[in-house]
Amino acid sequence: MHRYDAPGTRLERTLVTGASILFPRFGAGCREPYGRRPGVCSGSGLELSAMQDLADRLEQLRARARQLPDRPGVYLLKDDRGRVLYVGKAASLRNRVPTYFTQQALEDRRTCDLVPRVADLDYLECESEVDALLTEARLIKDLQPPFNDRLKDDKSFPYLQIHIREEFPRVEFTREPLTKGVKLYGPFASAKALRGAIQVLQRIFKFRTCSLDIHEDDPRWKWFRPCLLYDIGQCSAPCNLRISKEEYRKDIQRLRLFLEGKRERLLQEMERDMKEAARELRFEDAARIRDEIQALKSLHLRGELEKHVQPEVFYIDPAKGLAGLRKVLKLKETPRTIEGIDIAHLSGTDVVGSLVQFIDGVPFKPGYRRYRIKTVQGIDDYAAIREVAARRFRRLKAEELPVPDIFLVDGGKGQLNAALEGIRSVGAEPKVVISLAKEEELVYVPDRKEPLRLSRHSFALRLLQQVRDEAHRFAQHYHHLLRRKRYTG
Repeated sequence: MHRYDAPGTRLERTLVTGASILFPRFGAGCREPYGRRPGVCSGSGLELSAMQDLADRLEQLRARARQLPDRPGVYLLKDDRGRVLYVGKAASLRNRVPTYFTQQALEDRRTCDLVPRVADLDYLECESEVDALLTEARLIKDLQPPFNDRLKDDKSFPYLQIHIREEFPRVEFTREPLTKGVKLYGPFASAKALRGAIQVLQRIFKFRTCSLDIHEDDPRWKWFRPCLLYDIGQCSAPCNLRISKEEYRKDIQRLRLFLEGKRERLLQEMERDMKEAARELRFEDAARIRDEIQALKSLHLRGELEKHVQPEVFYIDPAKGLAGLRKVLKLKETPRTIEGIDIAHLSGTDVVGSLVQFIDGVPFKPGYRRYRIKTVQGIDDYAAIREVAARRFRRLKAEELPVPDIFLVDGGKGQLNAALEGIRSVGAEPKVVISLAKEEELVYVPDRKEPLRLSRHSFALRLLQQVRDEAHRFAQHYHHLLRRKRYTG
């Protein structure tokens, strides 16, 4: 058995059955990635057999990575136990992912600890680079991979928020959006670009960004002194009633139309102004207009509210939500544990189920479970729900664990009955089982003819929606992974 015995930490080139790969010699003071593997690191060097195995594995992964689509997406690098080590994004999966399985990646200090541990890879194809960026951030927050340092914190992507119920609606940049009384746009991929775009939009549409509570019928506002933004032409000064409520709202409506896609005419006018300024040798004006055009174009670098939901930024008072559920469901005690399930599939293939757990109104990630549906062929959501509910309560019963205070199913009356059948088929007794239907957001309860219709703004409904949406997101994520694995072999 050949072994490197000379001390040192420099990378050396070793020929292994025709494969020329760089390997580190682990000497005194070297970092070893997350503990040593038997037969790989021993004393001061790498065993030749271990190097051969690594060379073969990297070549196989590189070959697989070259088959990925030439499209934006998110990739997941996994270890030999299927645990996600790293989540990344790419403008082209085919161009980016193979670079991890090269000599350069093995010797780069940023990836030398990661690459030897990678045994498998998965990917999710995305519609755009922005979609990939936001999807990457969501997966990192959910999975907490050990090699991802960024995006693990509570920092979120920002929104542009318009307070539409105010007499003179204000526009603001926010990372803590409201759920009512506002029109939201985002999340945006770049906070800096959004702030710059708001400044440009304000020069064009002259909206206010202050937090004043302005009322047109209050004469005292006539004596209020406008701020500097009015003097430099960036605000129409509703604080001094220099514009009527009707005219101001027309400006806000124009702004909303622009944000919702009707912006080509404005951009064309600005480009004409830029060219005219350049012809007249007003180069500073031309450069300013050029930068403004770029800022406005950056507004399309944003996600969709429903698809790229950031549950951590929408405040839900857990205590009020649980207290509200106790009241509407007529429970003897305030519930503490809520579990939600959902099903995901594509035309009956790769059918999966998910279970999420909330304790005291807060997601408890260790309690999440995934289910690959075993007894259902084709499209049969009811049967899949029966299987997931039965498997969950069978395990709770076998391990003598407490059942959840509320067991929530995504769907209507049929899904609720399917879950009840599954639970009772294993001889278990649930506390409360309910379902939440989309669209009208009706709550179905057993032995009740009509569903409950809660206020759209009640904390009880918003808590149920959070559990339901989290179960849906978790099921879709697992479903996409299985699909990609099936397609890539």
